Amino acid sequence: MYQDFTEGAIVKPLLKFAIPIVCSMFLQNLYGAVDLLVVGHFGSPVDVSAVSTGSMLMMTITLLVTGLSLGITIIAGHKIGEKKTKETGEFIAKAIFFLMCIAAALTVLVLVFSRFVVVLMKAPEEAFDGTLSYVRICALGMLAIIGYNLIGAIFRGIGDSKMPLIAVAIASVVNIVGDLILVAVFSLGPSGTAIATIFAQGMSVIISLLIMRKRTLPFTIDRKDISWDWKVNKQILSLGLPSAVHEVLVTVSFLFLISIANSLGVVASAGVGIAEKVCGFVMLIPSAYNQSIATFVAQNEGAQKLDRASRALFSFCIISFLTGILIFYFSFFHGDLLSGIFSEDADVISAGASYLKAYAIDCLFVSFYFCFIGYLVGRGRTVFVMLVGLISAFFVRTPLAYLFSHIEGVTLFGIGLCIPIATAFQTVLAVIYLVRVMKLDRRQSLLNNNSLDRI
Repeated sequence: MYQDFTEGAIVKPLLKFAIPIVCSMFLQNLYGAVDLLVVGHFGSPVDVSAVSTGSMLMMTITLLVTGLSLGITIIAGHKIGEKKTKETGEFIAKAIFFLMCIAAALTVLVLVFSRFVVVLMKAPEEAFDGTLSYVRICALGMLAIIGYNLIGAIFRGIGDSKMPLIAVAIASVVNIVGDLILVAVFSLGPSGTAIATIFAQGMSVIISLLIMRKRTLPFTIDRKDISWDWKVNKQILSLGLPSAVHEVLVTVSFLFLISIANSLGVVASAGVGIAEKVCGFVMLIPSAYNQSIATFVAQNEGAQKLDRASRALFSFCIISFLTGILIFYFSFFHGDLLSGIFSEDADVISAGASYLKAYAIDCLFVSFYFCFIGYLVGRGRTVFVMLVGLISAFFVRTPLAYLFSHIEGVTLFGIGLCIPIATAFQTVLAVIYLVRVMKLDRRQSLLNNNSLDRI
């Protein structure tokens, strides 16, 4: 059952919508973390380094797809808010064809340039072959990766956060079983984790499609609508491409941090890789709020109810900050326990805990920033989100990481401090822009009211 956010209460429906998203993201991170967990316990630090570096690269590709899919989420949300169900089905059909074409192109590109990128990331020599194998196997399963993410984007747009949860749950179970068989039993290492991941996502897509055929949806897809449509593609790109560019290039700046850790040796590389996996769980709730607000705002933008969108933003900022304080506490003071879940090596655990302290500080700023950009994305202001992300990534985070890494005796915590500093900068810019957008909304509302009074 899809959720209509244009009527009724605000906070309760949003929280109910956010809970399945949190669960989906938890399972998403869980089956990604299982890769590291299994190789950490049944492999070596070299295998952990290969999987962590390779998965970061593939996460960059996934974020590109997720960014483009965001355009689908926003447009579908607008059409649902406008009660245009027939147009929603036609749009989704064309969007599916467009994303499948992108999947084919990405498969070729990743296979051709995989070695060059792994060299660029400074993967440790001992882990180079494992990293390359992981990336190439994932590239061959690009169609499954994109189909898997597309299902989530479509259903979040129409206000259904349960179907993406079902898709992730299926993938999680299949991936865990696959990892245990291929890595723990057959000792395939990084290659085994990649095969398990792709097979899991492919099975998730197939089973999800079978489930969807038996459900009543607020749209119908006609096979004749599955075609190349320049107008639809342009709409998706205009909203999704800025977000995709933002996600990819910001992740590139994080890959720079990974390359710094890789240059410090296998222990630092494995420690940061584990910390990044832990961070995936740490950021679950603010990320879920971000997606929930984007869907809520998109529907109310379509229904021309911006006052409801603003009230949702302010309510969730308070809720997000309260949860951010709790997340900060566990990440800052108990990072060793969190890192210890993924490794038994004392040095790797210590390195991961050190890096996590920086992420803990970041959580306080992220609790606000993610809410702000969720609102702006729902309003279609993805270009601003892209620009502020790029400025922060390449003029704040990356230069600071480089400078901090050259301080004698610097720890991973010291290097990681560039992350909360960059987020604080982004948050300030977002607040300034939000104030401007809301002032323009009020001015436009007054003009509309004056026009009606004259009539």
